[in-house]
Amino acid sequence: MPQPAIFFGHGSPMNALGGPYADVWRKVGAEVGKPKGVVMISAHWETDGLGVTAQSNPETIHDFGGFTDELHAMQYPAPGSPTLAARVSELTGATQTTQWGLDHGTWSVLAHVWPDADVPVVQLSLNRRLDAQGHFDLARKLSALRDEGVVIAGSGDFVHNLRTWKRTGGDAYPWASGFNEAVKAALVRGDDAALIDWVGLAEDAQMSVPTDEHFLPLLYVAAQRRPGDDVSFFNDVIEGGSISMTGVRIG
Repeated sequence: MPQPAIFFGHGSPMNALGGPYADVWRKVGAEVGKPKGVVMISAHWETDGLGVTAQSNPETIHDFGGFTDELHAMQYPAPGSPTLAARVSELTGATQTTQWGLDHGTWSVLAHVWPDADVPVVQLSLNRRLDAQGHFDLARKLSALRDEGVVIAGSGDFVHNLRTWKRTGGDAYPWASGFNEAVKAALVRGDDAALIDWVGLAEDAQMSVPTDEHFLPLLYVAAQRRPGDDVSFFNDVIEGGSISMTGVRIG
């Protein structure tokens, strides 16, 4: 059977240390089992052109500041896969590089999905030369990997507005919950055009997506949908009013 495609709403790097979202990520990993590899598209690796990590032992990148010593000391020693990187390069034209590793959009989640760090992981960058349609079209080129034992994964947030985020928590802003529900509905009905043209998905969509780097990884997962694939959601919560933790599994 083909491997699923999975989008993770990663939220704060502190989720790497555990908690209710991490508990669900562990359940997702247990349900999927151990794939041959993972291609992860993270909100936190944007490049001019397309890159894929190709080293055998990617470093754990702590691409944040101001968090606890425990978080900064955390390591996720999952192997890379030069073979998988070469395959991704063959499919997409991505440049193989050793100048990046696993950023927190990747390891903060996968440290719970596959806690033994025994599944090879490569990251595919967000090419800033592409528009949303370009990202979706690129993502389609990855589809064959699902039949080769590889999980296609994205890490970001449907809704990601740090300017309006409430540190002390609280209910979701109406615009945030409205957009989150509109994205879910588009995924359920397989409305790729609506996801690509996300600005038109809901009123005040640009409040939910003031910049698109956390939304674009979702397109890489949505693009993997095939006829008959189930769509299911997990961690369907909006944190601090304006950060969506919602994840989606396709297939």
